[in-house]
Amino acid sequence: MFALSRRQATAIGATTILNWALLATLTQLSGPVPPFLLTGLAFGIAFLCFLAWSLWRRESFVAPLRQAPSVWALGVGGLFGYHALYFVAQQNAPPANAGLISYLWPLLIVLFVGLLPGERLLPRHVVGGLLGFAGAALLIGGDLGGGGSALGYGAAFACALVWSGYSVLSRAKKAVPTSAVGGFCLVTALLAFACHGLFEATRWPQGIEWLGVVGLGLGPVGSAFFTWDIGVKHGDLHLLGLLAYATPLLSTLVLIVAGYAEATPLLALAAGVITLGMLIGSGAFSRRAPAPA
Repeated sequence: MFALSRRQATAIGATTILNWALLATLTQLSGPVPPFLLTGLAFGIAFLCFLAWSLWRRESFVAPLRQAPSVWALGVGGLFGYHALYFVAQQNAPPANAGLISYLWPLLIVLFVGLLPGERLLPRHVVGGLLGFAGAALLIGGDLGGGGSALGYGAAFACALVWSGYSVLSRAKKAVPTSAVGGFCLVTALLAFACHGLFEATRWPQGIEWLGVVGLGLGPVGSAFFTWDIGVKHGDLHLLGLLAYATPLLSTLVLIVAGYAEATPLLALAAGVITLGMLIGSGAFSRRAPAPA
């Protein structure tokens, strides 16, 4: 892969946020397909796209897959582990509560990055991360009296730990090519199909629902993981963590445009809080030293 500057890698990683904003709408379009079956289909499509890309570029698709067991554990654990835990959380806790707790991962990324060599955790990073989470809390909401089990809430928190850990630890694996994500997608698909066979009744997509499934495999559950890998390995991980809070906001806007949700005053308030958090965390309000005469 050609060399990328930190700014270029951050820009590529930021496109992932736009990709993930389509996740909820495409999931709605895919219909009532069982979660693990949908995951297997989407990641399977992602792997086929990676395979076609490698063949078109006349590159070996096997070579990038020759990685150490620790790399495979990190990659498959991040992709499959997050989705499996998310499904457990959604089934054992109120969906809004589970979604909000699992969405602690951008804040955890901001905090964990400070532990990496050559990185610093500044007060503005923490303030920006907390404001971003507050905005997400306003947007996603929650039901304090909604019940749920310790298993559900524990799985939701584990989601946040798994994805933030995967993102930050990937930074320490810069030497691993992004093309290795194709292998992670394949194994994740196989594990998802296995879980579907064990725990779910089969219900295949029908008609236009296949557009949603293919869209997921091409975008939010496909190319998004490749662009995110570039961003977290070579870009500004603090900034990407802060930008990630725009995902629920953009996702809600897309749902409104697609007719799956309605606009509310709370949306405007959440947008303002999230935007303020991103501006503070990115240093937009920081004083800059005057240029030398």
